[in-house]
Amino acid sequence: MKYFLEYIKQTLRFVLKPMSFLPALIMMYAIFMFSSQEAGESSKLSYDVGVTVLSIANDTFDRGWSSERIAQMSEQGQYYIRKAAHFTEYFLLAVSVAFPLYVYGVRGFLLVVTAGSFCIAYACLDEYHQSFVAGRSPGKKDVIIDSCGVILGVILTRIIGWTGRMTIFRPLSGSGKNSRG
Repeated sequence: MKYFLEYIKQTLRFVLKPMSFLPALIMMYAIFMFSSQEAGESSKLSYDVGVTVLSIANDTFDRGWSSERIAQMSEQGQYYIRKAAHFTEYFLLAVSVAFPLYVYGVRGFLLVVTAGSFCIAYACLDEYHQSFVAGRSPGKKDVIIDSCGVILGVILTRIIGWTGRMTIFRPLSGSGKNSRG
């Protein structure tokens, strides 16, 4: 029975471990779909996000803004909404790429280089892809903003992974001597 349970455990690990990359694939698909939107559709989405966020802020902090004021503020904040979206989607991509790599044992500076390079390359390809979409164009500034999100995501993954290994999972590893973040 002991060997059977070990076999089941190893089989599950063999099957489930590669699935840890599924969130990264989903993020890549989401980024691709956002970049595939034509300019008008993308602008409307950004506007709607701005109105939603400002409406929630208005209700939460009891600001007393009229719907016209919220619409005006959303229109004025389009640049910042779009740049925050770039940063956020690449932050999430970096985390979803770095965590599975971490699980597979890629740690330290190699994790930063591997996950970071992959995500920044994807950002470059995404901007190139936008050059084929009506009303959209590639932007170096967007790649820089994407890269900042990537770097923060990978660093956060290293911190969480290292902290988990040194605290929660240390007793499970049998030795706590390896402390390469």
